Amino acid sequence: MMSHMVITVIGTGFVGVVSAAVFAKFGHTVYGLDIDEKKISKLEQANMPFFEPGLEELVKAGVKNGNLKFTTSYNTSISQSDIIFLAVGTPSAADGQADIRFVLMAAQSLATHLKSGAIVVIKSTVPPGTNAKVEAIISKHTQKEFFVASAPEFLREGTAVQDFLYPNRVVIGTTNSHVAKVLLELHEPFGGEKVVIRPQSAQMAKYAANAYLAQRITFINQIANLCEQNGADVQEVIKAIGFDKRIGTHYWYPGLGYGGSCFPKDVKEVAAYSQAVGENDSLFIKIDELNEARIPRLLNTWDQQVKFAGKTVAVLGLSFKPNTSDTREAPAMKVIPILEQKGATIRAFDPKALEESRHLYQNVYFAHSLYDAAKDADILIMLIEWDEFKSLDFPKLKKIMKGNVFIDTRNQYDPSEVTEHGFKYIGVGR
Repeated sequence: MMSHMVITVIGTGFVGVVSAAVFAKFGHTVYGLDIDEKKISKLEQANMPFFEPGLEELVKAGVKNGNLKFTTSYNTSISQSDIIFLAVGTPSAADGQADIRFVLMAAQSLATHLKSGAIVVIKSTVPPGTNAKVEAIISKHTQKEFFVASAPEFLREGTAVQDFLYPNRVVIGTTNSHVAKVLLELHEPFGGEKVVIRPQSAQMAKYAANAYLAQRITFINQIANLCEQNGADVQEVIKAIGFDKRIGTHYWYPGLGYGGSCFPKDVKEVAAYSQAVGENDSLFIKIDELNEARIPRLLNTWDQQVKFAGKTVAVLGLSFKPNTSDTREAPAMKVIPILEQKGATIRAFDPKALEESRHLYQNVYFAHSLYDAAKDADILIMLIEWDEFKSLDFPKLKKIMKGNVFIDTRNQYDPSEVTEHGFKYIGVGR
C-alpha cells in the first residue's frame, strides 16, 4: 500500500497546478506554493488562472476534501513536506539558454524550512548540471540531510490531466537508491514505464523529446514546400511513408510550424546550449531558424495568390493549439500582425482564448462565434483545429462571407469538399 506523503509544489503555473491536483487526488497532502498572493487567493477558491480540460474539477475536489491547499508560506508547507517539487518558470536568458534563477531562488527560499530527509525534485525544464547548483545553494542554508533529484514533466496542454494520470513514461533522475525508491512509490499509481536514470540524462531527455518532435514538424513542412512545387499532396505522402514502422503516421503536422510554451523555447535553449559547448553547426540551430521563417514565408506566398490588402480576413483560432486558452507562441501572434501590415482588416474568434487575446491586438474585432467572425469576410483562415471548426457549415459560410477564399493551415478539410461549395481552397503542401 502506498504511503501517505506531504508534498509541496513550488510554482502554480500550468505544470505546478496540474501536478499538485493529481497528487492530491491520490490522497497525499499537497501544498501549492507561490509568492503571487492574488493567484493563491483565486486558487483557494478553485478559480483557475487558465483553461485546461478536467483540471478545475480536480482542484475543486482536492480543495473540498482538504488534500489540496494553496499557500504563500514557505514555513507552513516546506517544514512538513517529504517531497518538494520545483515547478517554477525557466524563461530563456539573454544568451538563449534557460534562465534558472527562479529555480535557484526557490531553492534558497526553501532551504531553511526543510525537514530532515526531504527530497527536492526539479520538475522545471532545466539544463544538465542544475541539480548540483540547487544542492550547493541549499547546503549553504541548512545542516539537515536532504536529497536533490530530477523528474521532468512531459505534459501536453489540452490533455495534461490525462497525460499525468496515464503517462507514456515517468522519468526519475537520481543515482540514490533511497530517493529512487520513494519517487517510484509516489508514481506507482500512474501508468507508463518508470525510468530511473542519472539527473543529467533525465534533463537531457526532456530537451531531446521536445526537439525531436519539433524536428518532425519542421521536416514535414520542408516536404510540404517541395510538394507545392511538384504537384504532390503532402497528406498522401504522409500516408505512404506511414506504413514504414520506423516512421509511422503519427505526429506529422504540416502547417505553420510549431508553437506554444515549450517547443520554441526548448529548441532555442538546446540550440544555445549546443553553441555554448562548442557545437556551432548544430541541427537545432537550423530547426529554430526554419521555424522562425515559416509563417512569414507562407503569408507572403498566400499574399501573392489572394492579395490581403484591403480585404477582411476571418481568423479562426487564437490559442496555440486546441483545448487550451494559452496564447504563448500562438500562430495568430505572428499571422495577425503580418496580415495587418499587408493592409487587411481582422475579425477573429477562438472558443477559449478570447479574453487572453484582447490585450494582444489593438485593431482586431473579436467575434462571439466563428460565423460572426466570417460575416462579410473576403478570406477565412483557419489557424487552430478546434473541434467546432471541424464541421463547418459551408453553405452558411458562403452566404455570409463576401469573398470565397478558404485557407486551411492545418489541412483539416478535403480540398474537393471545400471547392464544391464554391470556395477557393488553399492548404499546405497540397
